[in-house]
Amino acid sequence: MALASARAGTRPAPSLRGQIRIEEQGSGEPVLFIHGNPDSSAMWRPVMALLSDRARCIAPNLPGFNGTPAPEGFDFSLDHMASYVDDVLDQAGVDGPVTVVVHDFGGPYGLAWAHQNPERVARIVVQNTIFFSDYRWHAWARVWRTPLLGELSMLAMNRWMFGREMRRGSPGLTDEHIAQTYANLTPSTRKTVLKLYRATTPSTMGDVEKVVFQLMAERPTLVLWGEKDPYIAAHFAHRFPTPRVRTFPDAGHWLAIEKPQAYAQELRRFLDETPLETAPARQG
Repeated sequence: MALASARAGTRPAPSLRGQIRIEEQGSGEPVLFIHGNPDSSAMWRPVMALLSDRARCIAPNLPGFNGTPAPEGFDFSLDHMASYVDDVLDQAGVDGPVTVVVHDFGGPYGLAWAHQNPERVARIVVQNTIFFSDYRWHAWARVWRTPLLGELSMLAMNRWMFGREMRRGSPGLTDEHIAQTYANLTPSTRKTVLKLYRATTPSTMGDVEKVVFQLMAERPTLVLWGEKDPYIAAHFAHRFPTPRVRTFPDAGHWLAIEKPQAYAQELRRFLDETPLETAPARQG
């Protein structure tokens, strides 16, 4: 089945091999951490440090974020998102089963890739992410999806407004993390954010959503969710087809940053309880 965003005659995604900024920690079986908006690979550093004795933790920066280019022709469709993840794994030299951890817009990237490469999926971990065809955009997303209004909002976004909004999403964020994230919000990244939101329409994910949910029912899947998330309601956490759901009532959208120790503990337990040999080997 083709991805929902695919169209006859759609151009292949331009290759990003060798151009992706990737952070790594540890050794062992590969665990791929995919961030969302407006983040970078830096959001995973505390969790990766706590898991580095257990796994090879790989955290790429998405196209257009923190030094990874978004080349002309990259249209932010699900097809191109999946191709980007292929490029990440090729650049990192990973060709076997992978545990995929996704957050926010990392969900469409990682789950689109899982849809195209089910034989390479060892496990799936989802944290406060969108991959529901009936999801309705939050207020800021609706602004960013609106031509001109989105551009004006990006021009008006200053350090104070940015910090206030991130704290609304996750009250436990540190000043240091907010400052670092804002520093990465360059003019080109702001343009990327607008393109990303305007290219992503949840209602088109229906067919892909069904296939991915079937895959989740077959592969070990863990849901970690901050309940104070104002962007993606907590009830979505319980819609994924897995009994492994852990919600955190005192955390928000950026759970991995607010509670890295608890997050890493849950991940470690999940990896230990679902040995890699139970996952299918890559075919071909």
